[in-house]
Amino acid sequence: MKLDGVHHVTNITGDAPQNVEWYTGRLGLRMVKKTVNQDDPTVYHLFYADEHGSPGADITFFEYPGAQPGRAGAGMVHTVVWRVGSQEALDFWRERMGAVPFEDPEGLRHDLVVAAVPDTPLIADHPEIPHELALQGFEGVRAYARNVEARTADFLEGLGFDRDDNRWTTRGADRGGWIEYDEAPTEPGIPGAGTVHHVAWSCELDEQEEWRQRVLAAGGRPTEIIDRFWFRSVYFREPSGVLYEIATKGPGFTTDEDMDHLGEALILPPAFEHLRAQVEPMLTPLPNPRARR
Repeated sequence: MKLDGVHHVTNITGDAPQNVEWYTGRLGLRMVKKTVNQDDPTVYHLFYADEHGSPGADITFFEYPGAQPGRAGAGMVHTVVWRVGSQEALDFWRERMGAVPFEDPEGLRHDLVVAAVPDTPLIADHPEIPHELALQGFEGVRAYARNVEARTADFLEGLGFDRDDNRWTTRGADRGGWIEYDEAPTEPGIPGAGTVHHVAWSCELDEQEEWRQRVLAAGGRPTEIIDRFWFRSVYFREPSGVLYEIATKGPGFTTDEDMDHLGEALILPPAFEHLRAQVEPMLTPLPNPRARR
C-alpha cells in the first residue's frame, strides 16, 4: 500500500481577487471549487486544478484578507513543483513568467520540471496556453527542515516513502510524487500570505483508516478522520514539523456541482449550508474566471 503522490497543496493568501486572477490567468488553472474554510467558515477556501478537479493538480488557498506576507522556515514547505511535458513547454513558461522558478504575487515559489513519469497529465484549458504546453499537475514539494536524518527519515520510511538522498518519493497505482528537504534558514518561519499551510497525499477511500494506523505505528499523532464532504482527511505533523494530510481521492468535486460549472458559485458543504446568510456577506467579491474563456 503506497500513497498516490501529492493530492493537494494548501496555502494562504491575503488577497483572494488577485489570487483568482493569477492562478486562473497566469498559471492557466481552472477554479474548481469556491467554498469556505471548514475550520473557519468566515473565510474562503479556493481550489484550482485541472479541467476535472483531479487530485494531483489541486492547489488551494485560505484567504485571510489583508494578511501580512509570511516567510518559509523550518517545518514549512517553501516550493511547489509542477510537471510540464517537454523542454518546449519549459521554455514557454520561462518566457511567460520571466524566469523559472518564479513566485506568485505574494511570494509563493513555484518550480517546473519536465515530466519523466507515466502518470496521466492533469491539464486545464486556457485560451492563452496551448494544451501541450500547459501544466500537468504536481511533481512534488520542497520543504525546510533541521536534522532530517535524526528526526524525519525513519518516520517517512515507515509510511512507505522511498529515499533518494534528501528526497522521499511515494508512488501508488495512479500517480507518484515526492517531498525534498533543504537545510532550513536561520530565520524562523512566519505563517502568512504567500506561505504553504500543508501538503496532502492521496489515498483510496477505503484505505484511510489503515493509513491512520500506519501514522500511529510510525510514531505520529494523527487526527481522527475528518469528513470534508469532497474528500476525507487525516492531519499530522511529521517530526521536522511539516503539516501533512492524507486525503482520499473521492467523492470529488462533482458530488454537488456539474462538471461544466465547477467553481462558478459559492458552494457550502451540507453541514455548513445553514451559515450561508451569515458568511456570504463577509466574503470578498471575486471575479468570474470563466468569463474570459
